[in-house]
Amino acid sequence: MNVQIEESWKQVLAPEFEKDYFVRLTDFVRQEYHNTTVYPPGKLIFNAFNLCPYNKVKAVIIGQDPYHGPGQAHGLCFSVNDGVPFPPSLQNIFKEIHDDLGTPIPASGNLTRWAQQGVLLLNATLTVRAHQAGSHQNKGWEEFTDAAIRALATNREHLVFILWGSYAQKKGAFIDRNKHLVLTSVHPSPLSAYHGFFGNRHFSRTNEYLMQHGETPINW
Repeated sequence: MNVQIEESWKQVLAPEFEKDYFVRLTDFVRQEYHNTTVYPPGKLIFNAFNLCPYNKVKAVIIGQDPYHGPGQAHGLCFSVNDGVPFPPSLQNIFKEIHDDLGTPIPASGNLTRWAQQGVLLLNATLTVRAHQAGSHQNKGWEEFTDAAIRALATNREHLVFILWGSYAQKKGAFIDRNKHLVLTSVHPSPLSAYHGFFGNRHFSRTNEYLMQHGETPINW
């Protein structure tokens, strides 16, 4: 698995690469790519980090698992490649952005443009076996992505952490609310979206906070 990670993140996460869990994780993931179909493509495993360097991060959205259908996952949580139909959660995210900010629903579900503006679109688990949701959970990825979140929460100030659903909220439970804005609601999936995702105004609230702290708002 010859995978490159962006230079600033490589420095921040350097201690993780030496740890036993990461060595075991690398072996496991390499075997999986060798023996079966795994998403996203190997070169996109660290796409979230590569598109959004450590010191450029303004906001963090935490997802759980990459999409496990063909052609969907490209290393950014909730995002799909151009030309791929919107998964239901993403559809609901765009609906909330439209209701919150009045922005039209885009033609593509590719969120690369968010990442390039400083939104770290981080799944807790960075790989998955085709058609097997959760198949790479509890192999070490969660520890690695915890380290990334901790580095941001501890060493940076005035970031926005967007935590949808109980899984993301648990993962971000330690973040200091006095130092950062932490926005929480239910998950945008169709099962829960009507119980508090719609109307959460997380997108306008993120931008208001960024502007209060001298940052350019995100063009959602």
